[in-house]
Amino acid sequence: MENFIIRRLKENDADDINRILKSITKDSVTLDYKPITKEEVKKKDEISFFAELNGKGIGFIVAYILYGGFGLEKSAWIGLFGVDPKYMGSGIGKRMAKEVFDELMKMDIKNIFTSVRWDSVDLLSFFKSLGFDRCEFINLKKIID
Repeated sequence: MENFIIRRLKENDADDINRILKSITKDSVTLDYKPITKEEVKKKDEISFFAELNGKGIGFIVAYILYGGFGLEKSAWIGLFGVDPKYMGSGIGKRMAKEVFDELMKMDIKNIFTSVRWDSVDLLSFFKSLGFDRCEFINLKKIID
């Protein structure tokens, strides 16, 4: 699987993100990712990446920088991540994460966070393989009626 490329996220990657997420969840994706990709690529500190194989999207990682949040001067968050199930386990996710980590090191950002559902064992294992672990934060949730 050495033929895939990792590149910066582009605005027109939204349809591939929808397709990949649909193949992961085996359900329809109702969120339109076009406005999300459009906003991400405009950021001066954009650190999101996309994986392609023979011109076809096979993975994505959308990360962003949070300034002054929760007692940290700067931190990064991985907010959206996915690899087409046909290509899971082939190193694509790790390569995309490495690109993000390399960019963050250049920016002197050391704290990287993400949030994973407790029952997403595969995703939890993936992030643990990258060195993520529990931290001093607790995810909280409120549903507004």
